[in-house]
Amino acid sequence: MHDLKGHYERDLYPSSALFSVLLTLFLFFSLQPAVWGLEGEENSDFKVARVNKTIIRGIHLLYDERFDEAANIFLKVIAESPQKPGGYFYMAMVTWSRLASGFWSPEAVDEFKKRIDRTIHVARSRIEGGRKPDSYDYFFLGGALGFKGRFELMRGNWLSSFFLAKDAIGALNTCLNMDPDNKDVMLGIGTFDYYTAHLSGVLKFLTYLLLHKGNKEEGLRKLQLAAEEATYSETEAKSMLLHIYLFIEEDFSKALDLAEGLSKRYDMNLRYNTLKGVCYIRLERVIRYRDTLYDLRQRSLRASSLNKASQWRRRALYLETVYALYHGKYPEARSKLAKILNLADPENDPAMIAFPLVKMGMVYDLEGDREEAEKYYRRVMDMENGSGAQFLAKKLLAAPPKEKDPFIGY
Repeated sequence: MHDLKGHYERDLYPSSALFSVLLTLFLFFSLQPAVWGLEGEENSDFKVARVNKTIIRGIHLLYDERFDEAANIFLKVIAESPQKPGGYFYMAMVTWSRLASGFWSPEAVDEFKKRIDRTIHVARSRIEGGRKPDSYDYFFLGGALGFKGRFELMRGNWLSSFFLAKDAIGALNTCLNMDPDNKDVMLGIGTFDYYTAHLSGVLKFLTYLLLHKGNKEEGLRKLQLAAEEATYSETEAKSMLLHIYLFIEEDFSKALDLAEGLSKRYDMNLRYNTLKGVCYIRLERVIRYRDTLYDLRQRSLRASSLNKASQWRRRALYLETVYALYHGKYPEARSKLAKILNLADPENDPAMIAFPLVKMGMVYDLEGDREEAEKYYRRVMDMENGSGAQFLAKKLLAAPPKEKDPFIGY
């Protein structure tokens, strides 16, 4: 049975390149609070959406990792419109954002499943309830199905994830047909177009048979359209493009433009500020890299709490590790990682345990010590809270990283 399972998995993703593509899409989302959507008037012409400033404020709070404040806002949205799926969707995104920040407790996982299923139920009830559905009912249904699919993929349920994605893209296309001016929907459709273009094996066959053949250029065009014109999914589209250009396309200039803009807008977002430094490293702009490193250290010194100070300090050390790995300074990288792990805070910053352990494995792999590297990857695979890093550990157990591997910068 074990051998049959291994054969089936190889058929699903027969190359490390395919697995990297899938990992990139879903792990990136797991590390950013991907939030998007629209909220229309109850009986509005769905081509004229009301810009809900309350929801926009809640979305911005999520990107600044102020989860409790965002939750309070979205609870008010539910109280005002309990029959609509929007508020329920954003409450699910609060939990998703906590998971994305590394807090993969059993309670958080169970809460996410309940909240995303509640969103799907409310959206389908409105669609099937005899009233004329609004385009946003389909919009939130597609979004909720998509997030549930991504969650299932992270749990290793590949086919369940695929069929959820199929239903999600169907709902989003219905939304677009009802409201051709909706630019926010381009995030989900563009993401699907881009990543399905990279599939192979069984997944490529299923996608072609049941959906459509992916198109990388069309996917990028739609994502760019969402980044420029969407009302609610603008930031997530930019975040998606940043990760695509930095880790897949390796177009570092485009990635830097996005990272600079996002880190300026979301000044307290640890991820965007760190990725800006990675862009400078990949462009070999050493002075700007050092400026970014200095800024991370200064943020640690100016932080309002000891917990936040430690988080910024760990990101500075992590960025130094990335620089050392890209420049073949493996003992230095190992030393920086040891410092991060000595500062480990599983309660407030669990991601900076699992991912440094993955990086430690990379150090040994790049030095040629595969046996020692695999020990670190397996440690991550066995962690109760691997903060999403298990995907990367699994990829690296299948094939070691090469010099200048894009995922060294992850």
